[in-house]
Amino acid sequence: MNCLPRIEQYGLIGDMQTSAHVCDDGSIDWLCLPRFDSSALFAALVGRRKHGAWRIAPAVAYEGSSSAAAERRYVNESLVLETVWTTPSGRAQVTVFMPPRDGAP
Repeated sequence: MNCLPRIEQYGLIGDMQTSAHVCDDGSIDWLCLPRFDSSALFAALVGRRKHGAWRIAPAVAYEGSSSAAAERRYVNESLVLETVWTTPSGRAQVTVFMPPRDGAP
């Protein structure tokens, strides 16, 4: 993405010890590990992509093409976030989540 995403473009996943903000373009732009009060591993949400992000998306989405449409939803009232991209050549689905860690990082 060339411009900064709007906050409503983000979904939240978490494991009750930390969380990640996932943009609808397939990037994780905020993540602190192993806890909420840890230093940020990815911080593009409050800066730019150079401040750290990780992304998985169809190639046409990386190219900035408007031909890659994304649909998102949380699965069954959980923090499991599903993104489906529809492109001219097909569909791709990515499901992201953080399982609870039983109290230990």
